[in-house]
Amino acid sequence: MIVDDRVAHKEHEDTVGPLVTELLEEAGFIVDGVVPVEGETVAIRNALNTAVIGGADLVVTVGGTGVSPRDVTPDATQGVLDRPIPGIAEALRSSGLAAGAVDAGISRGLVGVSGSTLVVNLAGSRSAVRDGMATLSSLVPYVIGELSGL
Repeated sequence: MIVDDRVAHKEHEDTVGPLVTELLEEAGFIVDGVVPVEGETVAIRNALNTAVIGGADLVVTVGGTGVSPRDVTPDATQGVLDRPIPGIAEALRSSGLAAGAVDAGISRGLVGVSGSTLVVNLAGSRSAVRDGMATLSSLVPYVIGELSGL
């Protein structure tokens, strides 16, 4: 899920969604699709709920995790999560900052479980996505395996 008003309104080409798809597929995941969403709390929450109800194992949101007033992805995500997994969110921030992705370092992004779906908020830059996916590659299969028993 790409949280970007310009991409959602087709005013700007999505350059991050294809990268996320490529990295997930390289890690062995099947990607159902990339959904552009406006940076509005209700739109983000609705898209997350649709994915969870649809039975997705993993939802990765990209963008809207910073400190500006328009960055509401974590706020919308918090309303959907049943249980947060703060350790993964901290690992994403730490590794992103160490790799020079400043937006990852200041991200308010959350990671947690909604139903049996793992939800991950990533910062919006390509470097934050690349580093975040590298960090997630070993963690996500483990969490999904744990959730498959629910």
